[in-house]
This record gives sequence, structure tokens and C-alpha cells, in this order.
Amino acid sequence: MLILAIESSCDETAAAVTNERHILSNIVATQIEEHRIYGGVVPEIASRRHTEAISQVCDEAVKQAGIEYKDLDAVAVTFAPGLIGALLVGVNFAKGLAFSLGIPLIPVHHLRSHIAANYIENDELEPEYLCLTVSGGNTILTKVKDYCVFEPIGGTRDDAAGECFDKSARALGLSYPGGVMLDKIATVADDKKYPLPYPKIAGNEFDFSFSGLKTAVVNTIHNASQKQEEIDVPVMAATVRKRVCDILVKKTIDAAEHFDYKTVALAGGVSANSELRSRLLFECKERNIKLFYPELKYCGDNAAMVGVQAYYEYKSGNIADTSLNAAATLPINYR
Repeated sequence: MLILAIESSCDETAAAVTNERHILSNIVATQIEEHRIYGGVVPEIASRRHTEAISQVCDEAVKQAGIEYKDLDAVAVTFAPGLIGALLVGVNFAKGLAFSLGIPLIPVHHLRSHIAANYIENDELEPEYLCLTVSGGNTILTKVKDYCVFEPIGGTRDDAAGECFDKSARALGLSYPGGVMLDKIATVADDKKYPLPYPKIAGNEFDFSFSGLKTAVVNTIHNASQKQEEIDVPVMAATVRKRVCDILVKKTIDAAEHFDYKTVALAGGVSANSELRSRLLFECKERNIKLFYPELKYCGDNAAMVGVQAYYEYKSGNIADTSLNAAATLPINYR
């Protein structure tokens, strides 16, 4: 089943042609350099750049796949969650294209597609399993009961892990994308030099909180500046990274053991973090748990993962019409 998938939820305009789990093309037009001067994504600029790039990106995806538009069986698009203006560009383009070609339109949830990125290179991965999805806007632990059946068991109460990385990196003077830069320059954590807290929350033991940690980092940097003291940036970066990974790894392993899962997956932009991957892999091996994570090129936003998830959404009967609208927020287990 040939699907043209479109992704425009943030600052990447992407299109891909997929056939079930197989990727025939995967095109990404990034806006990183333009947003870097602002230290983060400017939604209005992102929307404008999506509008300028989307037609060409789709044309290139079809061309590289060695097909023509008339060969497509369906069009898929990320419709939620994300920056509403950016999403609307992709959704409206996909609706017009599907209508003009007379083929089905498949709506895809952004977090579901991040999870589906694991299917691209891991043919043996099948539900049921536990998945930790970590990005700049989301941190969620989910039981993947089936390809289109998700049961969240924990999520962030405030900031996502990626948000903590990004804002900490910005406070340290690192360039955008902050989380990536923080991971690159981090050396060795020093809890004595920078005794950052572990945020604690009452209630669900599998929920997360990173707001307090982010605030502690910013306050530590601000206090040092007032005293005219230098921050050891690589050590602070490593300490922040260690704190975040400690929390993510512990709660994931605890959940896997609590619910008796022997298969765990990692997804989302922060799944590219070197310490998170290595630490989670080590802890899973110690407990005879099979760990899956996407190739680095599929960790960030891309359309290949959208197309793979779209195949399963189509099989489950999730088809939209021209009334499809974008949504800035939407739970992963929506129906």
C-alpha cells in the first residue's frame, strides 16, 4: 500500500512514501538555522516556511520513490498534537491532495508515529510492549496494546524532559537545538559541584515532573552570575542530563517490572540522547528485557514514521474526510 505521508507539526516540513513498514523515500526540509537566531522555534515563521516548502517536499518524495501521484493509494498527515498553525499547513495540503486524487485521507497522531518509528528497522517488534516517548513537548509511558490501541500509564505533570534539556541549554548559553547541543558538550556529572534536585510528585508513581529541575538549573546559573562565578558548562550539562536520565530510566524499568513487560521501546526526539540510550539499554539487559529504539535519523520529526503508523491506522478503519481539522493537543489514546 503506497502512502504519501506528510509531517509539519513543528519546524520540519517532511514527506515520505511508504509501503507498510518499508520506506521508499523520506524528505525533510529543516528550519533549524532560521530558528537558531531566536533560540527556539517561532511558530509564525515555522508556519510560513511550511507553506513555502510543502509542495516541493511532497514532489521530491514522490520522485525519489520512483512513482507518480496517480500510483498512490492514500495520503496520510500528522493532525495532532503540535503547533496549530504548522499543523494546519500539512492538514490542508493533505486534504486537498487526497480529494484531488480520489484516495483515502489518513489522520495520524504525532506521538503514535514516533512510536511507529521503531517498526522501520525492527521487523520483529510487535505489540504488546511498553514504550517511553520523550520529546520537547511530551514525556509519556504507554502500554502499546496493539498498533492503534494505547494505554497511557504515566506522563509529565508539567514540563517534558526535552523542555528541561532545551531550557537548561539556553540558560547555559548553548545554541538551538539546545537538547542536542547539551548532549554533545556534556562531560562527567558532578553531584557535589551542582547538587540538582530530583523532583518528587504525589500520586501516580509513573508520572514525571521536570519543572523543578529546570528551575533549579536556571537559579544555579543566575546565582553564579550574581556572584561573578563561572559555571562549568560541560559539567553542568552532564549533571542535568544525568538527573533527567535517572528519572526516565528508573520509572521505565519500574513500570516494566510492575506490569511484567519483557519488551520495551524508546521513542521521540530525546530518544537520540546518548546517555538515555546507553543507560536504558544497560538496565534492560540486566533484567533480560528486550529494548528497541529507532535509528537516529528517525528519532526527530520525519514523515517516514507517519507513513508507517498510517498503514496500521488505515487497517483499523481510521479514515478522515475533508472536515478533518488540526488539534494542538490530543491524548494518544483518542478515538
